[in-house]
Order: sequence, then C-alpha cells, then structure tokens
Amino acid sequence: MSVDFNGIGPGQVNTKTSSTTTDKAAQKSPATPTEQARTQGARPDNVSLSSQARDLKKLEERLDSYPEVDDNRIEQIKSALADGSYKIDAEKLAQKMLDMDKSIFG
Repeated sequence: MSVDFNGIGPGQVNTKTSSTTTDKAAQKSPATPTEQARTQGARPDNVSLSSQARDLKKLEERLDSYPEVDDNRIEQIKSALADGSYKIDAEKLAQKMLDMDKSIFG
C-alpha cells in the first residue's frame, strides 16, 4: 500500500519494523554509546556561536553582576514613608500610567 501526503513518498515516512527484525538489530549493535560512535565513524562535536550570540552572552554576564534590587533605594523609600516625608506627584504618576497604557494598547 502506498500513501502520498503532499509529495511525501513511502521512502520518506517512518515505517514500522517487525519485532524479529528489531531483535536481530539489537543483538548485532554495540553495547555502549562509545562503541556505537566508533562503529559509525562519528566526528567530534563542534559548536560555533554567531557574534550576536557572543554579544548577548557578554550582556547577560554584565547584567548578572548587578543586583536585582537596589537595597539603598528601598531603604530610602521605607524611611521616607515611615517619617511621612515621601511625597507622590499625582500628575507625574498619572502621566506615567497613560504612557504605559499607550505603549501597551497603542
């Protein structure tokens, strides 16, 4: 029986093999992955990164060196809240909210 799915012929589709064929192949195959690699003439793995990937890696390493949270700024805000000196500029806050809304929804 031949099946043709948009130009995919029978040689391009995985076919099921009988268990006797699979068992025979398993008996003939080498025991370890190292032996399999030797019998298949495997080449050593090679990886090369693009300059963009290298730049991204450098940037990631630089960002990892910065703290996730500015502890000094948090302490300043906590103390300002505690002593009542923290002031909120309502117009500035509203403008930032509108800017964020515009950037999200256009």
